[in-house]
Amino acid sequence: MTRVWEWNRPVTVREVLEDLQKERSIAYTTVMTVLDNLHQKGWVRREAEGRAYRYEAVSTRAAYAAALMNEAWSASDNPAAALVAFFGMMSPEQRQALRDAVRMVQVDEPAEDAEQQSEEAGPAEEERTVAEEREAEAAPEAAGEAGSAEGDEPGASATGKGR
Repeated sequence: MTRVWEWNRPVTVREVLEDLQKERSIAYTTVMTVLDNLHQKGWVRREAEGRAYRYEAVSTRAAYAAALMNEAWSASDNPAAALVAFFGMMSPEQRQALRDAVRMVQVDEPAEDAEQQSEEAGPAEEERTVAEEREAEAAPEAAGEAGSAEGDEPGASATGKGR
């Protein structure tokens, strides 16, 4: 898929094969099988060209990554905590990209929706940063981990495992 996304055009098995062979030895039938599997799974569409096919990505790499993130986030029993944990794993560059993306989405929102959200949030909420959100979420969790829960055996750790 990486080659198909990078080239952003319909590709043949032979083109992918020749590019992959610059890095390692690989058989034509292996590349053909992988592209056929991607077609069967709906990741690529193909069009016959003579005796071969040209394969093209159904969606962009960004759309695929977004779908993976949405799937993982949706599977969480606490989406807010999952987001806070995810933000905590981000590099400064990734956090800046997130801020930029949020600004782009906010530009697309109608002005009255943004005003309504600002009025509902109030001035104190507007000033809260991602770091403050993370600290606020982490504080109760850290307090809960520091003490032992009611009914814990002496010497039990926060993970519930004994000595």
